[in-house]
Amino acid sequence: MEVNHLRTEILESKKELVSEIRGKVENAASTVVVEYRGLSVQEITNLRNLLRKEDIEFKVYKNSMFQRAVEDTSFDSLKESLTGPNAVAFSNDAVAPSRVLAQFAKKHKKLVLKAGVVDGKVVNADELKELSTLPNHDGMISMLLGMFQSPIRSFAYAVSQVAQQREEAGE
Repeated sequence: MEVNHLRTEILESKKELVSEIRGKVENAASTVVVEYRGLSVQEITNLRNLLRKEDIEFKVYKNSMFQRAVEDTSFDSLKESLTGPNAVAFSNDAVAPSRVLAQFAKKHKKLVLKAGVVDGKVVNADELKELSTLPNHDGMISMLLGMFQSPIRSFAYAVSQVAQQREEAGE
């Protein structure tokens, strides 16, 4: 009787974990799977600190639990990447995890970007690296505002030049 109760408890806790993982993948703007084989404890701690500064959650799950979580979802193809010691970064920023992890991987070759989900679409390592070159959310807004200001600035400059030419001509 006691053994059955324990099995039921373990099964329920696994179901909860699978549900938790699925919810995180579905609700995050970006989920990135990395392999951390060969990194020291200090390097992983440094990585966690960098990620925490950007509000990125970094977790290690059993591959089997993560595979069950993405099974029968639009993220099912992530299962192919789940071999070896993996960790997963979750964020509400679509670019931040890719950027932070790619920068860290440049200095620490043992960290390998494998795959991820960005805005509901499964992406491979190359797409993650490409995404990592984009600025963060605030940087993108600044770029957008700069693009909006550019035509106005050009128009204002042209008007001032016409006014200056008229003044010089004595009109």
